[in-house]
Amino acid sequence: MNFVNKIIEHLKQFVRRIRTSIIRNIMKINFKPYTKPTIVFESFGGRQVSDSPFAIYMELKGNPNINCVWSIKLKQKEYCEQHNIPYVVRRSVKWVMNMQRARVWVMNTRVPKWVRKPDYVQYIQTWHGTPLKKLGLDIKKVTMPNTTTDLYHQNFIYETHRWDALITANAYSTNIFKNAFDFHGQFLEVGYPRNDKLINTSSDEILKLKKKLGISENKKVVMYAPTYRDNEFAAKGQYLFKMPFSIEKLLNKLGKDTILILRMHYLIVGKMDLTKYNGKVMDFSQYSDISDLFLISDLLITDYSSVFFDYAYLKRPIVFFPYDYHEYKDELRGFYLNYERDLPGEIAWNKEQMVYLTATALINNTNQISEKMQKFYKTFCALHSGRSSVAVSNYILKLLHSDMKL
Repeated sequence: MNFVNKIIEHLKQFVRRIRTSIIRNIMKINFKPYTKPTIVFESFGGRQVSDSPFAIYMELKGNPNINCVWSIKLKQKEYCEQHNIPYVVRRSVKWVMNMQRARVWVMNTRVPKWVRKPDYVQYIQTWHGTPLKKLGLDIKKVTMPNTTTDLYHQNFIYETHRWDALITANAYSTNIFKNAFDFHGQFLEVGYPRNDKLINTSSDEILKLKKKLGISENKKVVMYAPTYRDNEFAAKGQYLFKMPFSIEKLLNKLGKDTILILRMHYLIVGKMDLTKYNGKVMDFSQYSDISDLFLISDLLITDYSSVFFDYAYLKRPIVFFPYDYHEYKDELRGFYLNYERDLPGEIAWNKEQMVYLTATALINNTNQISEKMQKFYKTFCALHSGRSSVAVSNYILKLLHSDMKL
């Protein structure tokens, strides 16, 4: 049986290599853009239909003068069909045609190096977070699989030099991206479109969200959203994660009226068995819109994930649990902020402290905003008007208008 499986796997690899070769050869052909301007959207390499590209898509999709299409992985096909979202499956011939004949790409992560960008394409990079940890050229020692530090830097620069415009959430991000990405093109310092929802959603809509997600109105919600570790990988683009605290101890301290929801980084693979918690722990790692999870959460626990920059728009409590702080700071990534001084919440340096700070913050949670949060908000969140999607959409339409006379 093992021999048969090996033969099947070899055949699959052979077919994939043939298909990739065909796709790359088609990519070399010089096409002309579609007569009706097409915009291709992609989120997290086609793994989701989400994030800032989705917020921009929602603004543009009803415009009769343009076509909007999503670049997705095959697993997202059913979702797109259920929600009437036009799509092309990545690495298909149809996908190549759309990528090569589109006028605009709107992406939040990098596009494969071998994908040719025609001269008439405007590549709008939304990115996917305000940076805490070092990025791009600022990473002095790369520990990711199948690359070296020099090669990683070269590939990163190759990609960022293809971007025509880059969205940022604040002046802090703009200054970092200039050097970390070696990007000197058009900055759209308008806030992240995905965060419009955090500003514009009413309390009644939040209650409806809780119901939609299967959580009772009267339950408090704590969200745990850690990042991945560069040196803990299963394969290229796939990372492992081990829960660094006892869920049982946390639940016992929080009490019966609190639900713990998990939101792992999109690169983390493997699922936890949560059946023994009888619905008190819910995994929303595959849920497409993290803004919904922010809105229903009363408190966030994280480590070094940039999600806390977005969650701060809500001015709700955040507990930081950097259980491997010195290794992460000194050996893996390092930080742009002073982690021990500049964060908008309390830091737990061990498991017991994390449980205590979380329970205390949840019990004492009032409308009183901490001085730390107020200071942080003024620096990183005050720019956002709740109309970032509109600002970026108008920028895209203006580009198309000047190019195509729409």
